[in-house]
Amino acid sequence: MYSRRLLEEFRKNSIETGDRIRVVSAGAEYSGFLMPRPAGGDDDTIVLKLDNGYNTGLKAESVELIAKAPKKPPAPANEAGPVARGGIAILGCGGTIASKIEYRTGAVYPSITPRELRMAFPTLKKWDIHSRQIFSLFSEDMGAKHWRMLADAIEDEIKDGSEGVVVMHGTDTMTYTSAAISYMLQNLPVPIVLVGSQRSSDRPSSENEMNMLNSVYSATQDLGEVAVCMHASTSDDYCHLHRGTRVRKMHTSRRDAFHSINAHPLAAVDYRSKRFERLSEWVPRRKGGLVAKKELNDNVAMVYIHPNIRPDLFARLDDYDGIVLVGTGLGHTPANAFEDKTVKGVVRPIRELVSSGIPVAMASQCISGRICMRVYSSGRLLMEAGVIGDGADWTPEAAYAKMCWARGQAKDVKEIGRLMMENVAGEITARSAIEGY
Repeated sequence: MYSRRLLEEFRKNSIETGDRIRVVSAGAEYSGFLMPRPAGGDDDTIVLKLDNGYNTGLKAESVELIAKAPKKPPAPANEAGPVARGGIAILGCGGTIASKIEYRTGAVYPSITPRELRMAFPTLKKWDIHSRQIFSLFSEDMGAKHWRMLADAIEDEIKDGSEGVVVMHGTDTMTYTSAAISYMLQNLPVPIVLVGSQRSSDRPSSENEMNMLNSVYSATQDLGEVAVCMHASTSDDYCHLHRGTRVRKMHTSRRDAFHSINAHPLAAVDYRSKRFERLSEWVPRRKGGLVAKKELNDNVAMVYIHPNIRPDLFARLDDYDGIVLVGTGLGHTPANAFEDKTVKGVVRPIRELVSSGIPVAMASQCISGRICMRVYSSGRLLMEAGVIGDGADWTPEAAYAKMCWARGQAKDVKEIGRLMMENVAGEITARSAIEGY
């Protein structure tokens, strides 16, 4: 709470949190939105969100109301009226692309419904679109249950005649979702495009409009894959369309954070110039009907291999139904291949897990490259223990989502191994291109 002096000043000027105000401090004039005072700090300092998107603290000589904050919008709701047919479906899942400032805490929160977003971007009116909210979550709160809900909603849209589907999603775990949907929904007759934003819509540097409009434009193309549409550079020039099983978030905050791994992006996209430039081969819209294989098992662990990892850690994983190891280099764990007394290998407990019916797959901590456990003795010992993945060039996210999917499709360890090593949605390629690094 602000000091008694400031609260009295706010009362006299009818100022409330979220209002746009003018503040005179040290002879200079500032304007912006009044933010709540954070816990701690000087209660006689005004916290102001400036037009550049940043907050500042000011010792106020005077304050003046410029404009009242807009009234709080009604709670998110799906569009009223009959169920839409055809056109592009926009499905809301939350995330920064659907976020704005929450003035009680000064944080961003998922609140903008697909309808609100469409109203915010008039250019969307050039396309035949309809929208609905599936759920509104930060992406780190999402899991297999939400992947299934999203897959159900996408399947419904396709059956109802939608010509493309755009999914608004938080960026932090978007690559897990894009991989999972790629396995769950196959033989796609329409594009499924996931889109997010690194910066919320209230910030001048937000890229949500460019990403959103390019994702809708991509959903009108002859593409039969799950893809992710995000900024290709730090400028507002174009976006890259990435295959859903090949993409990783490579930076915490840059607008061009998403890269295709071991592959080129599918396309360069700019709706303004009608650019949809092919950068690598993709699967066109398929005929013959959508194939849905949506069963998942979320009881899957991911273990990041590191020095000093203890063998007894793996003994505590026997309650899981599947495990993905994110190993070093070509796909290694401490193996103690030379039987050195100072080394604690973990191959034996991994072998025991596999023998008990728990499938174990390998991915690499390296950003690019292929798993090859045949090169060194440590890798060969893992292969002999039954670890899956030799020859795969999947990302850790794609491998994890695939284990959840494969474990949902089968119970037999050998069949799960076969499904894991089958290229379902471009997650495994026969040959690595040097240019993809």
